[in-house]
Amino acid sequence: MTDRRTFSSVLSGIVATVIYFGTAELIARGLGIVSAPALILGQILIPLMPTALIKAAIAVFGTGDKLALVITIVIGGAALGALIGWIGANRRGLSIVLLIGFGLLPAVLTVTTGDELSAALPTLGGVAAGAIVYLVLQYLLDRGRHRGFDEAGRPDARPAEGPATVTGEQDARRPDRRAFFGLAAGLGAIGIAAVAAGQSAASLARSAAGTVTRLVLPRPAASAPEIPAGAELDVTGLTPLVTANEDFYRIDTALIPPSVDAETWQLRIHGLVEHEVTITMAELLDLPLEEHYVSLACVSNEVGGDLVGNAKWLGYPIRDLLARAKPKAGADMVLSGSDDGFTASTPLEVLTDDRAALLAVGMNGHALPRDHGYPARLVVPGLYGYVSATKWVTDLEVTRFADREAYWTTRGWSTHGPVLVASRIDVPRPGASVTPKDGGRVSTAGMAWAQHTGIEKVQVSVDNGDWQTADLSEELTADTWRQWRCELTGLSRDTHTVSVRAIDADGNIQTSQRRPAIPGAATGLHDRQFTVQ
Repeated sequence: MTDRRTFSSVLSGIVATVIYFGTAELIARGLGIVSAPALILGQILIPLMPTALIKAAIAVFGTGDKLALVITIVIGGAALGALIGWIGANRRGLSIVLLIGFGLLPAVLTVTTGDELSAALPTLGGVAAGAIVYLVLQYLLDRGRHRGFDEAGRPDARPAEGPATVTGEQDARRPDRRAFFGLAAGLGAIGIAAVAAGQSAASLARSAAGTVTRLVLPRPAASAPEIPAGAELDVTGLTPLVTANEDFYRIDTALIPPSVDAETWQLRIHGLVEHEVTITMAELLDLPLEEHYVSLACVSNEVGGDLVGNAKWLGYPIRDLLARAKPKAGADMVLSGSDDGFTASTPLEVLTDDRAALLAVGMNGHALPRDHGYPARLVVPGLYGYVSATKWVTDLEVTRFADREAYWTTRGWSTHGPVLVASRIDVPRPGASVTPKDGGRVSTAGMAWAQHTGIEKVQVSVDNGDWQTADLSEELTADTWRQWRCELTGLSRDTHTVSVRAIDADGNIQTSQRRPAIPGAATGLHDRQFTVQ
């Protein structure tokens, strides 16, 4: 076969694959299920990914890492479709078998892992649509080849049977080639649009699931303190003290957030305990729940990153639940398990001291959004989320660090995960041109955190000069971040660099030494360039 013939066959495979993904996405959204092939394959791939690749994806895409994975899977699928099309240029039957076989793989995986047969419907529909498109495009290629043209797709110089001339054959060929490429382009665009529409619908569905729930929260037995008037500084562009639910960062291993029924949800506490305990949601809501403001941070957060947020959580102290079970001597860790299979290893002493470690059911006055752990999750001040903030939590196993490992600790992160003192600059924006205020003042502001220890001081430096103390907002609690502001003076009309560092209540100064997130959070000082006009 010629290069042109092979190219057309490769294009057929790509278009058929895109239609496969797009059709499956639309069927999944129409049926209200979360078993589209891209999501199934993504959920399988996440645990198999190298730690360095996961870290890079979070660093580049942040909370959009899961959408990026879906797009990558579709692109990878299209590449596989191209290979199948290339094979089809010479072996049509084999290419059809491969197209259907690879297409059915997500259906096989989802059914054999315990899902209902209905979960395979999006994949089956996608396979049918993709195969039909592939056969139609191949038919157009065959039809054109048999209408007086050589294998390169050029008019055959030899006269065809009958009175037709070469020019007549060429005119007859043009509609076939136009039909092929026009249909391929149109179907490819439809497939891409279907994938985009399916992902948009999935995002809206997740948002709706997070706000529309049947869980009615009781009034807290102990309410969170009122926010002091000076806890939030009036600086345009500064991150709010309390993060709205829809703006709170989401980093987890679930490509498809679990859909957990609060009425059937249970938490089991077992392992090295004297009494195994199981608690239902009805029982949990009958307990005296407490409200606490707690800031959470992701260990993957880069210096100056936004994978940190602050919310008002409603829940029951984990220490009181563990007291019911009575951990045995020698236990030093609680392995928490999620409905989606994720695990986190938390020091037992952290869950039994006086901090506000909660089995949380509420976030900022509402039931937990689905993306953030509905119906119940763990919130533990002072630890990064990978060792403490298990969402969709269903299991607490009291054990020992020497005996068990958790999801991320098997991938190179440290076992205990204490939050390090950190700070960032929000104002001015990167590369901003700033007009000084009266007196030649330029405002800079940002956030600082050292959960469960508290922030004592924030300092800024301009162009590697002396450190000067910034103004701090009033502390809400030692478990939350604080805002800071500093007025810079005497700056020339030029480009400048401002740096920030924080000092916690124990006197620990934020280190300037740069290191990556693995094994225990990125370190270094955040800086930002701006120009004074």
